[in-house]
Amino acid sequence: MMTIRKAADRGHANHGWLDTHHTFSFASYYDPDHMGFRALRVINDDTVKGGNGFGAHPHNDMEIISYVLEGGLAHKDSTGTDGVIRPGDVQRMSAGTGVVHSEFNASKTEPVHFLQIWLMPAKRGIKPGYEQKTFSAAEKRGQLRLVASPEGEAGSVVIHTDAKLYAGLFDQGEKATLELAPKRHAWVHVARGTAKVNGQTLAAGDGASFTDERAITIEGVADAEVLAFDLA
Repeated sequence: MMTIRKAADRGHANHGWLDTHHTFSFASYYDPDHMGFRALRVINDDTVKGGNGFGAHPHNDMEIISYVLEGGLAHKDSTGTDGVIRPGDVQRMSAGTGVVHSEFNASKTEPVHFLQIWLMPAKRGIKPGYEQKTFSAAEKRGQLRLVASPEGEAGSVVIHTDAKLYAGLFDQGEKATLELAPKRHAWVHVARGTAKVNGQTLAAGDGASFTDERAITIEGVADAEVLAFDLA
């Protein structure tokens, strides 16, 4: 079964410096029908103006993935790591027993557009950790590239939960299929552009959940960037 979550139905807040859309309940946006899906708890679609960002704040017991679509996101945390995340990069932060971090637009003038994704960990109280890797456009062109997994398969970043995250770029006619094992579930998020997902047209910001499906086929319509989650 495929259930579509349209972009316009998401939570939305515009704070001036931050324009944010919430696929699932987050902060002041609460919807008891959309509290997450399986281990997937948050997909926030954020655009931050130049020179602005999120000051130091704490997290614990969450696997947090940052995926930049445009611009650069400067990151610093209490584990001693810092750097800039740009398009093509996938950053994983395991909050575990507790971490304090900040995220700021790396530019003083240009906006940064990124997705922040939270996944519930398989085990609480792990040691905080951080990892960042770059996946080229060629690796994602017309296919689903594994970018996060529990074992770090195929050079993906390691996440401490029973989930796999794939990323793909699809122009018109380009197609890929994600096979799902029995009793697995999936979520697909169209980050930008337009794609057909199991025959249904989804635009930027649209998402869809999948239960009791054995395969998900993604076909490009117009300059699509798509994330697909394989979930327990």
